[in-house]
Amino acid sequence: MDELAHHIGDGICTLRFNRPHRRNDAGQLSGGEQQMLAIARALMTNPRLLIMDEPSEGLAPIVVESVAEQLSALKEGGELSLLLVEQNYALASRLADVVFVLENGSVVFEGSPEELEAADDVRRRSLGVGV
Repeated sequence: MDELAHHIGDGICTLRFNRPHRRNDAGQLSGGEQQMLAIARALMTNPRLLIMDEPSEGLAPIVVESVAEQLSALKEGGELSLLLVEQNYALASRLADVVFVLENGSVVFEGSPEELEAADDVRRRSLGVGV
């Protein structure tokens, strides 16, 4: 895991940061750069579980794609579990093995992304997808 985390952390940092940005305060980075920095910082602790709360919030679609690629690489490594809270349906479906849909604090759906895709009523009622 140490090598994987180091490699992915380096990848996150180098993906969107050029040399001049590396010396700037984090507050001077774009939203996407700040998000990738947060992921890299979390990986430096070599966690077994990474909990992320809406990693795509406020990011441009191209930046969401970059974050998604990094999260996919983490998932494929197999030594890190990811708990993702996300309103971006496409991103959550792409990264999840198991999906929970919450409504007013209660679970209204539990299943695979494929099962959620087939549950038109849940997607329309709870997610506003496919309306």
